[in-house]
Amino acid sequence: MNDNGVGITTGGPDAELDARLSKELDVFNQAATPGQEQSEFTVRITDADGELVAGLSGWSWGDRAGMAMTWVREDSRGAGWGAKLLAAAEEEARARGCASVLVSSFTFQAPSFYARHGYVETARVPGFPGGHEDVYFLKQLA
Repeated sequence: MNDNGVGITTGGPDAELDARLSKELDVFNQAATPGQEQSEFTVRITDADGELVAGLSGWSWGDRAGMAMTWVREDSRGAGWGAKLLAAAEEEARARGCASVLVSSFTFQAPSFYARHGYVETARVPGFPGGHEDVYFLKQLA
């Protein structure tokens, strides 16, 4: 504690803090952008046994959407599941009235995949992580 009685701590994962920050930022963001609804969505693909093959989490805010995480199980990559995830996410974004979708991908992940599906590179952060790059893409939804 400092002399004002304020404590600063650092640590590992903190689900309670994450939930509080998300709630507080949602309140702040909604106040700054009245009428621009903010909500999350997911896309899940399962196999015949109910096991996860691929998944995507995303969000919409007003007339924009974004993808936070996209994953395809290693033994199912190259079989078109990623394209199906994107198509479903884009359809959900359209249904929510979104005009575009934002996503980022590290250079060791799938930037060429997004480019093949009509996503246009808009920014690149070099050297992150460790010599790779974080590539940002935007796709206009027609």
